[in-house]
Amino acid sequence: MKFKSLLAAVGFGAAALTAFAADITGAGATFPFPIYSKWAEAYKKETGVGLNYQSIGSSGGIRQIRAKTVTFGATDAPVSGADLDKDGMVQFPAIIGGTVPVVNLDGFKPGELRITGPVLAEVFMGTIAKWNDPKLAALNPGKNLPNENITVVHRADGSGTTFNFTDYLSAVSKDWADKVGKGAAVKWPADSSVGGKGNEGVAANVNRVKGAVGYVEYAYVKKNNMTFLQLQNAAGKYVSPDDLTFAAAAAGADWFSVPGMGVSMVNAKGNDSWPISTASFILMYKKPADKAASDEVLKFFDWAFKNGKKLASDLDYVPLPDALTSQIRAKVWSEIK
Repeated sequence: MKFKSLLAAVGFGAAALTAFAADITGAGATFPFPIYSKWAEAYKKETGVGLNYQSIGSSGGIRQIRAKTVTFGATDAPVSGADLDKDGMVQFPAIIGGTVPVVNLDGFKPGELRITGPVLAEVFMGTIAKWNDPKLAALNPGKNLPNENITVVHRADGSGTTFNFTDYLSAVSKDWADKVGKGAAVKWPADSSVGGKGNEGVAANVNRVKGAVGYVEYAYVKKNNMTFLQLQNAAGKYVSPDDLTFAAAAAGADWFSVPGMGVSMVNAKGNDSWPISTASFILMYKKPADKAASDEVLKFFDWAFKNGKKLASDLDYVPLPDALTSQIRAKVWSEIK
């Protein structure tokens, strides 16, 4: 099914997937919402079991699973090993994708303009406030950059996409790391800035405000026909976002080196790596109050890992390799009793 027809079938926004029977309940990250929608539709047709997933942001997903109002939470900002132990939960990645800087500038095609990580940090700090700033002009020789004010569009809600983006900016800019830092929510320093709820809200505001710059998960770039920036990676190469560059960034990840598998893939090595790649994670209780409901969640993700690879690739997400999903079943799911 084409992406547009999928959107028409299930809707695409912060609302729950109410088209499905509420057999499985989850809430959280907007980053993976497009692929969870697509998996849910196919799974419902095959098994009759539905999914009610509330796309409310990573912080909201963590709150809901801790409140035990859903069977699984979803977050792009991984929970620490200490907090997982305290809460009695496990965490595992479900899908890999990328966060992408997007702009609203007339006359430029997607990927036509280039930027480096340190200069991107200056843009989001507000120290670069015009599109024709000499630092941007130097990276884009021959391009007629407008004498137009930059408006920073950021997430207004607690967001794993924000965590991923600010994790990257902290890795490439000492100034950003010292003055702003990383987190699911940060104090945005640019004088000219506006918030949006969810990836959907950021995409809508970037498309609405002339001269805007923001950051969204790549599926939202595709859905909204947005203009993205090429980004210089750790190898010094300028790359565009897609499933191949996300996969290149994930190739060297040592998933079990961090408690809860919460590996950061930002600024990954490799000529082809997209520098703001990330996984989206699932949170579940080791001793769930409703074992049957928990089992249904594992069946859903087991099906998705086995049968959902093409569906993921169609949206330029990166499915987890079979070797990793086998380890997740053996090492993580086995803890859920």
